[in-house]
Amino acid sequence: MKKIVVFLLAFLFLCAPAIQAKNESGNQETYENLELFSNVLTLLQQHYVDKIDTHKVIIGAINGMLISLDPHSSYMDPEDFKELQEETQGSFSGIGIEITIRDGMLSVVSPIEDTPAYRAGLKAGDQIVRINGELTKDMPLMNAVKKLRGKKGSKVTITVYRRSWAEPRDITLVREEIPLHSVKTMMIEPGMAYIRITNFQSNTTRDFIKALRKDGKKQPITGLILDLRNNPGGLLDQAVKISDVFISRGVIVSTRGRTKDQNMIFKAHKDGDRYKFPMIVLVNGGSASASEIVAGALKDHGRAIVVGTVTFGKGSVQTIIPMPNGAGLRLTTARYYTPNGSSIQATGIKPDIVVPYIPPAAEPVVNNNGYQPLREKDLPHHFKNEKRKKTPARRKKEKNSDREMVAKRLRKDNQLRTAVVILKSLQVADKNRQLEKK
Repeated sequence: MKKIVVFLLAFLFLCAPAIQAKNESGNQETYENLELFSNVLTLLQQHYVDKIDTHKVIIGAINGMLISLDPHSSYMDPEDFKELQEETQGSFSGIGIEITIRDGMLSVVSPIEDTPAYRAGLKAGDQIVRINGELTKDMPLMNAVKKLRGKKGSKVTITVYRRSWAEPRDITLVREEIPLHSVKTMMIEPGMAYIRITNFQSNTTRDFIKALRKDGKKQPITGLILDLRNNPGGLLDQAVKISDVFISRGVIVSTRGRTKDQNMIFKAHKDGDRYKFPMIVLVNGGSASASEIVAGALKDHGRAIVVGTVTFGKGSVQTIIPMPNGAGLRLTTARYYTPNGSSIQATGIKPDIVVPYIPPAAEPVVNNNGYQPLREKDLPHHFKNEKRKKTPARRKKEKNSDREMVAKRLRKDNQLRTAVVILKSLQVADKNRQLEKK
C-alpha cells in the first residue's frame, strides 16, 4: 500500500501545475475524483475474488484514462519506452507496420516498405481484429505494438478485416529486423531525380541531402519527384528540416496546444542550400503525420504540385514525457497547422491533382492504393555484392539495366507516370522562363 501512496503522490505532483491553474471548484472536483479512485482501489484490494496485482491494476487505469482521450496517447512501460527510442534511432524487430486506433478498432496506417507486413499485402485502413487469437478491440495501442513485435524469426498471426473482403482472414507473419533506411533514390531520366522517403527518423534529412548532392554531381537536377506514399510519419523536426530544404521564407508548420510552450511556429531559414527546380510530391492514404506536414508546406508555398490521393489525416502532435521509473508517457499535446492555417486532422491533404492508383492488369495489388514495391536490389545506385572491376562493356550493361528497371516501374505505376508527365511540363516552362530572363 505504501507504493500506491507514493505513486498517487507522484501523480498529484505531476498534475499540480494543471490543478493550480484551475479555479477553486475545479480543484475540489479533481480531489474528489482522486478520492473516488483511491476508494475503488481499496475496495478491489479488500473484496475482489482473487488477490489483485496492484501495479497492474493502476497501469490498466492509466491506460484506460489515456484511451478515453484519443487513440494516440499511451503509457509505455520502461521496456516499451526503450523500444520506441531504438525505433527512431535505427531498427527494431517486428512485422514492419504503423498502427493506430480508429473507432475503437486497431487499424493500419501504413506498412513499412519491404517488411513482412508490406510483402503480405497489408493496406492502410485494414483492421487488425486479433493478434495471436486475442481480440484487439479496446486494447491499448502500446500493448498492441508490443504483441506485434518480438524476437527475429518468431511468428505472429494477425486476423485482418478489409471492407472488400467477405470475412476476416488470418495472416501469419515471421518477424524480422526492421531497418529504417528511410531515403531511397533513382534517376528516372537525365536531370529528373526520384527520391522516396519511407519514414522520418533521426538521420532522414542528412541522408536526403546526401542523395540530392550525389545525384546532382552526375548531372544537374532539373526536376524532382518526392515520393511520400505510404510514409506513416515519424519525427516532427525531420519533417520541418526536409521542408526547409526547399522553402526559403515563411511558416513551414505551426502547432497549437493548451499551454504556451506547445504553441510553436516553425519557419524556413534563408541560409543553406536552396534547390529551385520544379517538384512533384506523391501522396496517398498511407501518407500520414510528418508526411502531411511536408506535403502541406510545399503545397501551401506553391513550391510543389501534390499528386495522388487524399492523405491519412493525422494532424496531432504527440510529446514523449520520460517518467521517473524509466517509463514514458506519449501524450497528445497540440494540433498542427499548415502554413495557410489549415488543420488536416481527420481530413488530410487534398492533392492538387487527384490520381487514383490503377493496378496493372493481371498483377496483384500489394499495398495501400496498389503501390508497387521499391526494393534495394531495384535501385540504380544500390551497393552491389561484388568486387569485380567494371569494364566499359559491364558499365554499359548496368546502365541499360537501370533504364529497363525505370521503364518497368513506370509501366506498373500510373501515379508515377502522371508525375513524370507533369514534371516534364514544369521543366519545359522553367527552362523557357530562364531563357526569357537572358
